[in-house]
Amino acid sequence: MKRNGLNTFGFLKSDRRLLRAEPDFRPMARLLQVNWLYVLLVCVLAGVGYIALYSAGGGSAKPFAGPQMVRFGFGLVMMIAVSLVSPRVLRMAAVPVYLLSVTLLALVLRMGHVGKGAERWINLAGMQFQPSEFAKIGLVLMLATWFHRIGNERMGNPLRLIPPALLTLLPVLLVLKEPNLGTATIIGVIGATMFFAAGMRLWQILLLVAPLPFMGKLIYSHLHDYQKARIDTFLHPEHDPLGAGYNIIQSKIALGSGGMWGEGYLHGSQGQLNFLPEKQTDFIFTMIGEEWGFVGGIAVIVLLGTLVMGGMLIAIRSRNQFGRLLGLGIAMDFFLYCAVNLSMVMGAIPVGGVPLPLISYGGSAMLTMMFGFGLLMSAWVHRNERDPGQEDDEDED
Repeated sequence: MKRNGLNTFGFLKSDRRLLRAEPDFRPMARLLQVNWLYVLLVCVLAGVGYIALYSAGGGSAKPFAGPQMVRFGFGLVMMIAVSLVSPRVLRMAAVPVYLLSVTLLALVLRMGHVGKGAERWINLAGMQFQPSEFAKIGLVLMLATWFHRIGNERMGNPLRLIPPALLTLLPVLLVLKEPNLGTATIIGVIGATMFFAAGMRLWQILLLVAPLPFMGKLIYSHLHDYQKARIDTFLHPEHDPLGAGYNIIQSKIALGSGGMWGEGYLHGSQGQLNFLPEKQTDFIFTMIGEEWGFVGGIAVIVLLGTLVMGGMLIAIRSRNQFGRLLGLGIAMDFFLYCAVNLSMVMGAIPVGGVPLPLISYGGSAMLTMMFGFGLLMSAWVHRNERDPGQEDDEDED
């Protein structure tokens, strides 16, 4: 009931809206607002990774499972800490984080560690770090901040889209220079998704997408020899079964041998006898499919899908543009990780160096993804904060 602009509790609607938008700066109050069910699912996924890496190590926590859990423990603390940070602080940090990520990408080209024909790692404090993983998070944070500041109503002005387009293109070009085509493509797709979610007009999208079908031959001509070999191997893996086609052929054999229920934990023939290459990183899902079968593989895919959908729901529930775009960007990053890796090991796309998040062995992907999940939790914790001038369209009784 309303009387003279008052609700039944005696508050004006504007006062009620102001109170609800007022952030709670008490750390304990914020901690209680963390989506602990989502955190639990993240821990379960990391547990799956431990089990798989324990098997990849021949039934031992060394050299993969143990160090991975140490990284996850550090990442979990970082995730909770980041979740308590105010969106205002995150927006202030967007430019430094983005500039740091771009600087690290530039340093890779000058002093990077070469592995498998590409410069993708730099040594920091005795540890190898892959800046391209961090660049994805930096781009998401930067674009969310930019689109939050310009607002949806000014998206129709093409000049407003030039700066974020350049912000997206810069890390894409630097990662391509390493070269790392898979990660560069993922960065580009994340940027395009955030453009669309921010309110990019349909004619603008068509204008950007129209040239792509005609650029395929040009892009192929500029690929490195090993990248062309990956595409040729994808189309005809049987032409070189002991060379370029070896990885994907062994992956298909391992997945097929798992059958419905698998060969049993620590009893996968391809994995335990070391026929399966890169079983602790890119092809970790193949080990899961071989030992746990179709049922185990589907269970892992359902868990991954649940985390993706949870991230999307967090983005939808946010009442401010920054939180929506931040949540969507992180959820899309996680989805592309999963989609590319799973498609790769099943032979649906050419093999590339994209790990399965929180399951594959590796510090860079683990820590940057946990930092991303922290940003996602921050969007959830502060989901009720409103954009300046945003009207409450709910009819209060």
